[in-house]
Amino acid sequence: MSGYVDAARAWLAQDPDAVTRDELTSLLARVEDGDAEAAADLEDRFSTRLAFGTAGLRGTLGAGSNRMNRVLVSQAAAGFAAYLLERSSGSAPTVVVGYDGRRNSDVFARDSVEIFAGAGLNAILLPRLLPTPVLAFAVRHLGADAGVMVTASHNPPDDNGYKVYLGGDDQGAQIVSPADAEIAAHIQRIADGGNITTLPRSVGYANAPESVVEAYVSATAAVAPAPAGAEGLNWVYTAMHGVGWETVSRVLTEAGYPQPTVVEAQIHPDGRFPTVAFPNPEEPGAMDLSFETARAVDAELVIANDPDADRLAVAIPDADAEGGWRRLTGNEIGLLLGWRAARLAAEGASPTGDASDDAAEARGDAGAPASLACSLVSSPGLRAVAEHYGLEFHSTLTGFKWISRAPGIVFGFEEALGYLVNPTTVRDKDGISAAVALLGMASEARAQGRTVADLLQEFRDTFGAFASDQISVRVSDVSEIAGIMAALRAQPPAAVGEIAVSRIDDLLLGVDGLPPGDVLRLWLDDGSRLIVRPSGTEPKLKLYLDVRGSSAKKARRRLDALRAGAEELLVSVR
Repeated sequence: MSGYVDAARAWLAQDPDAVTRDELTSLLARVEDGDAEAAADLEDRFSTRLAFGTAGLRGTLGAGSNRMNRVLVSQAAAGFAAYLLERSSGSAPTVVVGYDGRRNSDVFARDSVEIFAGAGLNAILLPRLLPTPVLAFAVRHLGADAGVMVTASHNPPDDNGYKVYLGGDDQGAQIVSPADAEIAAHIQRIADGGNITTLPRSVGYANAPESVVEAYVSATAAVAPAPAGAEGLNWVYTAMHGVGWETVSRVLTEAGYPQPTVVEAQIHPDGRFPTVAFPNPEEPGAMDLSFETARAVDAELVIANDPDADRLAVAIPDADAEGGWRRLTGNEIGLLLGWRAARLAAEGASPTGDASDDAAEARGDAGAPASLACSLVSSPGLRAVAEHYGLEFHSTLTGFKWISRAPGIVFGFEEALGYLVNPTTVRDKDGISAAVALLGMASEARAQGRTVADLLQEFRDTFGAFASDQISVRVSDVSEIAGIMAALRAQPPAAVGEIAVSRIDDLLLGVDGLPPGDVLRLWLDDGSRLIVRPSGTEPKLKLYLDVRGSSAKKARRRLDALRAGAEELLVSVR
């Protein structure tokens, strides 16, 4: 324990934050009084440090190397600056920094730009708290070498994070290996080098002009200018206590859509997230206030963004659903938006609706054949769409760091409510441009006397009935997840429920040219698919279930049977 006490005292000596200093001072006093619970807490804080990976940093706010705080962020910024300088060609790299409305996001962002500027970089701070897609856009728009977004997206209220993008050949996408390991090594050298108070800082950073936000608004409004059917559309919007609304409202005005009825209790940024246990539209209860508002105004549609507005949720009226409203799955939204993108590509138009020179030679980004892409845990229905329209299709590892790099991409999605509909301007998931594209589809259908539910039925009639489900197991000890994965590898199941397993792909061994990943993919004799993987951002094990049927009812029955079998399998290995 003395080693952790020494580490804590060394941390106190460099911590510029009065809140975390007081927190750690109090904890040390309890440890010195023999409090076993405090000792365990101290060990958890200092026995390791938050790992920097392809998702950057993400963790619980608090003092210690295993928490998100000003010391850790300062070390990360200095390490990232060293990485950028090492790979620069001589001129000072440019890095743009954004932040959302979570606790300390603004503080972490300002620490970062001061350290970047102190290291000799051209550091640019976005003008105020803004959605993550605006930062991703700014990296490309400003021709920056890198970007940092301070956000924990839809994580619990006490979390925050540090998301890193690279410009240049990486085109403003999130980092992938080996950049993550190289950045992590630089950060570790900074951490090993001593006190962060010795790091050079400068207030000589630039504040990005408002024109950057205006350019994002214009580019996003161009994704789907309002068609005739948009007039009078009665819909509801929630920002989930996040930063989406100001930008969304401006985009709607420029694109010509009617303003929605907003969920007042959730429309303004509030890092406490007082009305939701988890600020994630996927979580049970998170959209209850949206449905309550929709019932009150007899709305036709509900749209939600998560707190940093990089994800999109959609709900539609459904008499069979509890409360009369049903949230569409991420796969349902992704298949609709992918269908839209495929039609545009087949017609020779870009995802923004601009005509190209030759419809027969529709091309995606960088001159490659136009393609649709999704993560390997997302619905196989997107492949059916691509084949129907003669487009390329790419299945990638989970995360937009991989999806966004698919050759020729015109659209990409992942089932966790993430959609890339405008790859020429935002090389990441973007819940605002996705909302505009969805509003365009809904409005076009409305002009024909149809609804989003009718679009879903038309999709099934055209491509088949794809049904998906997910089992998510949250654990208190992440080692339990590793144990389950090891057990499945040691004794691969011969069947899931009553359906025999025909093949198992272990992505750790490399499959279909994908980088190795901790993923097991089980193919069943009836064509169903079960995928098991640890979450990349939360202490969860996730199981993804996909089936295809000749009708929605038949697909539902097959999915229910697969879920029952998957739950039995999970019990047997826990």
